[in-house]
Amino acid sequence: MTYSDVPISRDDRAHLDQIFMQVVLDVQAQAQQTQPPQAGGVAAMFHKEQVSEVLQGCAMLIAGWNAGQIDGTGLSRTVRGLRALERPELAERVEKLRDIANR
Repeated sequence: MTYSDVPISRDDRAHLDQIFMQVVLDVQAQAQQTQPPQAGGVAAMFHKEQVSEVLQGCAMLIAGWNAGQIDGTGLSRTVRGLRALERPELAERVEKLRDIANR
């Protein structure tokens, strides 16, 4: 799925910064703690690529946040990586960041 960028006002960023960072840092930590679903070199390589995808997506989300937006490309990468790691609950949590300013 492809997401578009969502602008975040300076006031919302100041108010919601701690929540946003908690979600992103938790997702990073949990992705790094995952293990390949099966033994073998190919599984390990695929797993490493997916963890890298999540971490890069999170970095893009943080950079976008600092620039005043929820980065759509970063959101897509993070969600796609989390689903590939079989962590749909984390993917849903990240998807909810799009609505963070509307709460």
